[in-house]
Amino acid sequence: MTDKPTPEDIALWQRRLASRANNRAWTLAEMLHRAREEDDEMLHAAHAAMYFWSMVGEPSHHAHAAQLLAHVYALLKRPGPAVHYLSKALPYFEQHGCAPWEKAFAHAIAANVAYAEGNAAEHAKQYVDAQQAAAHITDPETRDMFAATLRVVPVPKL
Repeated sequence: MTDKPTPEDIALWQRRLASRANNRAWTLAEMLHRAREEDDEMLHAAHAAMYFWSMVGEPSHHAHAAQLLAHVYALLKRPGPAVHYLSKALPYFEQHGCAPWEKAFAHAIAANVAYAEGNAAEHAKQYVDAQQAAAHITDPETRDMFAATLRVVPVPKL
């Protein structure tokens, strides 16, 4: 006899899978150099995170997952999908009282998407805004995570 999992058990596993996929995608996104297989894994993990968060997450999870997908597509030099997912994420960060780290990440990823699009002016603006927002991050661990993300965003030519 097999026991059918409860809805609570299913939701617990979906949250775990969302979190694991999210963390794996971010780890790969922070790498300065990835093999082709790692690029594929990064994209699959980001989509998996979005999928599972769409089932069990709050609006903030949905926005962060869309932001991650925007970043991943920008890293893969695919501006079309990057812009699409950024447009799903930015309204949340613009309309809610977000923490300084959320603002910093939003600007950094917007800079990366602008770079992928070839929009030098927006790239430079968002990059500077990301640095300014990061100055308000007080937690050292969060500051390090932000620095790991900004490190993979090309520095604009000012």
